[in-house]
Amino acid sequence: MADAEVAGTPGIAGVATAGTHPESAAPTAVPTAVPTVLEVLRRLDSGPRGLTEAQAEERLARLGENTVPARREASWPRLFVRSLRDPFTAVLGCLGLVSAAVFAWGTALVILFLVVVSCALRASGEHRADRSMAGLRELVATTATVLRRADDEDVAPTAREVPVSELVPGDVVRLGPGDLVPADVRLLRASGLTLHQAALTGESAPAGKYAADVPEALNVPTGSVGGLFEQPQLCFQGSSVASGSATAIVTATGAHTRFATAHGGGTGTGGGTGTGGGTRRPEASTFDRSVQGISWILIRFMLLTPPLVLMANAALRGRGLETLPFAVAVAVGLTPEMLPVLVTTCLARGASTLARAHGVIVKRLPVLHDVGAVDVLCLDKTGTLTQDRPIVHRALGPDGQDDPEVLHWAAVNAWWTLQLADLPEPDALDEAILDAADEDELMAYDGTAAIPFDPARRLATAVIRTPAPGRLGVHTLVVKGDVEAVIERCALAEDERIRLRGLAARQAESGLRVLAVATAERPARTRPYTPADERGLTFRGLVTLRDALAPTAADALNVLTDQGVTVKVLTGDHPGTAARACRDLGIPVAEDALLTADRIDGLTDAELAALARRTTVFARCTPEHKARITTVLRTAGHTVGFLGDGVNDLPALRAADVGIAPRDAADVVREGADVVLAEKDLTSIAHAIGAGRHAGGNIATYLRATLSSNLGNVIAMLCAGLLLPFLPMLPAQVLLQNLCFDAAQLAFAYDRPDPSVLRRPTVLRPRDLLRFITGFGVLNAVADLATFGALALALHGPGTGDGEAAFHSGWFTENLLTQALVMLLLRIGRRGAEGRGPGPVAWAAAALAAIGLLLPPSPLGPLLGLTPLPAVYYLLLAAVLALYALGLLAARTRYERRRARRGTAW
Repeated sequence: MADAEVAGTPGIAGVATAGTHPESAAPTAVPTAVPTVLEVLRRLDSGPRGLTEAQAEERLARLGENTVPARREASWPRLFVRSLRDPFTAVLGCLGLVSAAVFAWGTALVILFLVVVSCALRASGEHRADRSMAGLRELVATTATVLRRADDEDVAPTAREVPVSELVPGDVVRLGPGDLVPADVRLLRASGLTLHQAALTGESAPAGKYAADVPEALNVPTGSVGGLFEQPQLCFQGSSVASGSATAIVTATGAHTRFATAHGGGTGTGGGTGTGGGTRRPEASTFDRSVQGISWILIRFMLLTPPLVLMANAALRGRGLETLPFAVAVAVGLTPEMLPVLVTTCLARGASTLARAHGVIVKRLPVLHDVGAVDVLCLDKTGTLTQDRPIVHRALGPDGQDDPEVLHWAAVNAWWTLQLADLPEPDALDEAILDAADEDELMAYDGTAAIPFDPARRLATAVIRTPAPGRLGVHTLVVKGDVEAVIERCALAEDERIRLRGLAARQAESGLRVLAVATAERPARTRPYTPADERGLTFRGLVTLRDALAPTAADALNVLTDQGVTVKVLTGDHPGTAARACRDLGIPVAEDALLTADRIDGLTDAELAALARRTTVFARCTPEHKARITTVLRTAGHTVGFLGDGVNDLPALRAADVGIAPRDAADVVREGADVVLAEKDLTSIAHAIGAGRHAGGNIATYLRATLSSNLGNVIAMLCAGLLLPFLPMLPAQVLLQNLCFDAAQLAFAYDRPDPSVLRRPTVLRPRDLLRFITGFGVLNAVADLATFGALALALHGPGTGDGEAAFHSGWFTENLLTQALVMLLLRIGRRGAEGRGPGPVAWAAAALAAIGLLLPPSPLGPLLGLTPLPAVYYLLLAAVLALYALGLLAARTRYERRRARRGTAW
């Protein structure tokens, strides 16, 4: 094969997966051709001795370095410009242009200032998150041992260390314990090789690999990489060697690796079957949808208000375009100008606190609101509910009863295999057995030989000698491994084999890992022991192991339950293993609350959605199953968070409303996540949800208070325009009132919501908000109209210029006082006596009331067209405000009861 053909070589050793797509509804098994070693070598124009230096240099120049395409960080100016695309910011910008068009320069400048401040805050927060993420990135590997030859092809190859970035397809590399796999490779030779593939699959148990030359087809799900990871002869960049050694040929580097394909920056290996690299969220986030809905409500109001003001004044009072500045001021008065600033401040404070106190990085500020809205959290079992290590559960004799002797023999096997096979460290199962055994007893033997674990044999054997009288001429073989492999090698009757298989199967069905232990005595000898000696064994019993529970998982699950979050476990494990971990942590798993992948494949999306509501554990899931379940839950109206750390989790991570990954996840997973945790710990997620609800609660409180108050003022202004022979308030007074109210409401960004707010998902529902502000806005308008009556009584029918100024002053004072009451009384969930001093909102409301009372009689009053008011007005106003406060409290109590019955946050 010509060397030029290497550029088009499929990355995963030629596996043909073209034409498949990650978004396909359900995976179907199709025969996939697995090339032989000879076919791979021919395709890569290489051989077992590797490439020459000239070939390697030419391929490196043509194909590029072996690096995952880097994610370009957006600069601060670019983030600032991106912030301008926020729909509400666009609404404010349009209002600013209209204000400038009618020469309301003060209004236009204030709006421009608010837009700039909001965008600057948002850009700064996201820029800090990007810098934090850059600090977390780690290299996949730094150097690799490669076989290279001089340009003379007859010279023997030499092994040398080269930077990983210089590897090219066709290079032959050597792997040893602790090495990171530097690229996608195909094994040529392997001895006892096992790999940690958690960065790719999320599974903690090492996977056995061997250089099987399998020319026949394997059944691999269409669009799935799960089958690829299970193929014994293929190893992928991002995995690491747990034990054993190997020689392998590089089949894909750089943008062609499975790692890069999952990142979305690679060309893929076969037409886009990556683990979600090409997937994107099909729709806007929860926060974006909410803001867009609220913005359109305000746009409709603002488009309707100025024409109504102009038409009413023209028809009834004969006033024309001179009322246009007032009409624009009314529209601005309806707009919560501080919303972008307050939203950004709330989210930035929450994100900063999470990063500083809990090591949680929120990559985009709006994501924090979506985290608070999460009501379903999907996660894998391993590393989240359980630790990445097993512990011994029981040791059972052949009769199924507890037998400590079985654990003793298993520990002898683990210890002497570790010592004699020259392994760097025990695997997870052996380590658990050694932790449970008495180390002094293991030293009573002399180790003679060991046959290490082989993935094909599924056994490990230690040969020991007991230094005791009468035993010097006897060697004992201690065999431990897969139940079926051990039973096959034992001298047992067929009915006994069936009984022991049933005993092991019952243990496995209860969610336990099961190892079998057997022994045999042989005359001492000096020639080596081989697998052929593993025959005629005496069955000793079974050792069962379970996953060690994460120490904080139980407490964190209780917190999540209190927060109204439902946890669903999506795992590739055996259903019994996942269900057992859940039950051990206090998560009830009924028989009908468990679904396996084979059942999921036969369900339509509607049927799956109905079952998903009551299902707790989804077992044997492929990446496509996880993504489909996540999508179905979103479609059913849930806000879904997904916690994953392996490349196989990327499709579901991107399908969720909020993708969450731990810091030590695969690089591509961290890049694709919305939230990055310092540790894979549910406690951190509970903190993030609490912070999101804190911010979301304050944002919703601000919207309720400002929109209901503003709507009431607009209704009152429209009515006043019809009833009065003059403008009810001067444009400058409207603007000043809005500025005072907006400045006071910044206190909501620093408020502490009631604990009841943190127990429900925070979702800003535009329709619910519209109903709220309509009801409370009408109540506010009634208070304003009652103030008109109080003014009429106090001023005896204003008709002169002084009367106009008095009317403007009276309504200006009443507006600021009612807005102060709204700030205090519309904080849903708050009670009058909270057992602590006044907070920032109370102080801001007091300042607002002071301005309303003191500004008209002050020296600044005349400059603004305000004048002192008679004492009788304040008495009448006090009565109106008392009635208004009672009305607010009654309406709020009714609203809270209805909300509690519905179980919603707003």
